[in-house]
Amino acid sequence: MLTAEETRRYSRQIQLPEIGLEGQDRIGAGRVLVAGLGGLGSIGAYYLAAAGVGHLRLVDRDRVALDNLNRQILHASADIGRSKAASAAEKLSRLNPHCRVEAIETDIGDENAEALIEGCSVIFDATDNRATRQVLNRASVRRHVPFVYGGISGWQGTASTFIPGQTPCFSCLFPPMAETVEAEPPPALGPTAGLVASLQCLDTLRLLIGLVPRLAGRLLQFSGSTMEFRTLAIEPNPHCPVCSRLQYPSSP
Repeated sequence: MLTAEETRRYSRQIQLPEIGLEGQDRIGAGRVLVAGLGGLGSIGAYYLAAAGVGHLRLVDRDRVALDNLNRQILHASADIGRSKAASAAEKLSRLNPHCRVEAIETDIGDENAEALIEGCSVIFDATDNRATRQVLNRASVRRHVPFVYGGISGWQGTASTFIPGQTPCFSCLFPPMAETVEAEPPPALGPTAGLVASLQCLDTLRLLIGLVPRLAGRLLQFSGSTMEFRTLAIEPNPHCPVCSRLQYPSSP
């Protein structure tokens, strides 16, 4: 049950008929893994904490660097050299003391991914490379935990939501492939990251309150250079090495 202070804090979103007091209670009971505390993770974690998500598990191996600060707004100049997970947790705890924030400084790999998502109801992808997303996707499918994906490159952004057993998975859209050389990080613009992460937050909150996520089975593409959006339907890959064994509902 919400306290009087929490009811006041969330009053403007409680006014939404889709949320109300019951939906706010569900948000408060939610546990979300935020994988990555960079540009996407900064916005995503901030809005989820502000919305009243009860437990955020923040995972990032990196430390704050000067060239992060054009977009990673959870961190400041004084945080350079600090763990991103610890820096983010400090800011989010100040923002909302009702949100339990757990900071984990580690790599994400097949050996620990399932342990990291243990008890979580949503995976919020804020990573910056396909290899780590493939790891999260495999864990998502094995544990049947929805995976909310976002990616940016300069002016361009993409987002989608993958629900095991109901939609194609990340690997249906981006098939795994051997990566012998680590790719150079793409250009990154703060507002692009902010927009994509905000879209991810909307679907994450919809999942937490029991509504159908709008990007389930769809890929949203955004171009900041033309200010255009488009969405594409994603079909399951019957030969997907990750999810092809799952049963999907028939198309209407």
